[in-house]
Amino acid sequence: MHKVVIHKAGGYEQLTLETHPVPEPGDRQVLIRTEAVGVNYADICVRWGVYEAARRFVGWPITPGFEYAGRVEEVGREVRHLKPGDAVFGVTLFNGYSTHVCAPADLVWPKPEALDYEAAAGFLAVHLTAYHGLLQNVVIRPGMRVLVHSAGGGVGSALVQLCKLHGLDTTGVVGASHKVEYVRRLGADAVIDKSTHSLWREARRLCPDGYDLIFDANGPETLAQSYAHLRPTGKLLVYGFHTLLPKRGGRINYLKAALGMLKMPRFNPLLMTAENRGVVAFNLSFLFGRADLLQAAVNDLTAWVDEGKIAVPKVRSFALVDVAEAHRALESGETTGKLVMRTAPPS
Repeated sequence: MHKVVIHKAGGYEQLTLETHPVPEPGDRQVLIRTEAVGVNYADICVRWGVYEAARRFVGWPITPGFEYAGRVEEVGREVRHLKPGDAVFGVTLFNGYSTHVCAPADLVWPKPEALDYEAAAGFLAVHLTAYHGLLQNVVIRPGMRVLVHSAGGGVGSALVQLCKLHGLDTTGVVGASHKVEYVRRLGADAVIDKSTHSLWREARRLCPDGYDLIFDANGPETLAQSYAHLRPTGKLLVYGFHTLLPKRGGRINYLKAALGMLKMPRFNPLLMTAENRGVVAFNLSFLFGRADLLQAAVNDLTAWVDEGKIAVPKVRSFALVDVAEAHRALESGETTGKLVMRTAPPS
């Protein structure tokens, strides 16, 4: 099989495509021949050597990748719900950038018919993150006011759709004008283009009393003001720190990263109690041990896709051999929707 391997932290040059033996599934595992695999910002953090779960669970060398879609090649002897030839998609704690994935059977599900392999490969990581943040961390009520940063990206796109599906008044924030119409088509009630407007002046104009929920993966650039723009009982939901990791040519600028750490807000529980506001932080890779939560999320998400309640995500695809180009595109901040890599040979 072929897989991307990173032997040490660094730039795009650390992404090497290597040949390795195909793994054999254990009793409760499934071997999948992938057709496509998802590309996520967490994969870039893995390459930089700053992703906590990668350091804790794997170390070097490592194959990045959290999601894939393909066909079952072999199942372990205790697996009953899948068989060879089944079209599936799933999540994996790394090792996704590969032509073959050996995964726990309870993290593999039948692929929705509404999604082709490329769309399916880019579906789970962002939608599970959005679902967990919105539907497993807070209690929502129709009409709540929500602000979604990076609304044109993978998780942001999923959040906008899930918010609208549940009757929430949703404002999306984008960093480039070409993303505005895309986020509007997802259903956002308003879109703030921070490349042409003052983000917080517009946010305050649209919701003078403050937001019930704000989803923020930016880091020190926006976290303090996001918290300040919550209404009483509001929640700030944090799932990333993109602006903490400024980069150039695929490498982290460590001086700017250190300055970013100094700007990271500290939330005081005493003040949070007095202001009646909260902060919730989460990370999908540390949720893999909760198959019950993941299964509940996948059940709902696949039903909504099949019923047409969630639009098929916009996908841009690369070949596995062009993994560096995929990382470069995602780092640019110019993309919308999801990036995936094709792993099956051309037909």
